[in-house]
Amino acid sequence: MESLGDDAATAVAPIAKWRNDFSRTFQYYLDRSTPHLAERWLGTLAVAAIYVLRVYVLQGFYIVSYGLGIYILNLLIGFLSPKVDPELEVLDGASLPTKDSDEFKPFIRRLPEFKFWYSITKALCMAFLMTFFSVFDVPVFWPILLCYWVVLFVLTMKRQLMHMIKYKYVPFSMGKQRYTGKKTSTSGLGSTVD
Repeated sequence: MESLGDDAATAVAPIAKWRNDFSRTFQYYLDRSTPHLAERWLGTLAVAAIYVLRVYVLQGFYIVSYGLGIYILNLLIGFLSPKVDPELEVLDGASLPTKDSDEFKPFIRRLPEFKFWYSITKALCMAFLMTFFSVFDVPVFWPILLCYWVVLFVLTMKRQLMHMIKYKYVPFSMGKQRYTGKKTSTSGLGSTVD
């Protein structure tokens, strides 16, 4: 009776080893892609274009696309929001400055850029795979879904912008700021005109 258990364990061992090796290799390439911001987003844009083309050609899977849009909107809110929300959480020293006299604290996102990119890419791949199964092709009048998503997007972004204005933070930075100091004026130093 014990040999039956040993046979099952030896049959599962190569599968577990292959899964572990695949997971390590995948994580290795994922880690190597971290500094290549533009290339990662161009790849995601290509996956999104392929998905949109497939939905357009099939003329279906609008519910999947709507769900994908809602999920991406949710990720976008996390990407634009601070890690510590001054409205919801108790201030524990990691809050955003609300007055000019407050000490500057850098903006820390609730959802970092890499996780934002990775989640969008996974969602696009899953939505693409769902287009191969007719069970997800629910007949629906897509203009209503599109209008509802646009209204939801506008209202959500308006609320997010109001939050940014109220707590005076900008979730984007264009690199390190450089200060040049005061410029000296040379116009009044005895220059004569002939």
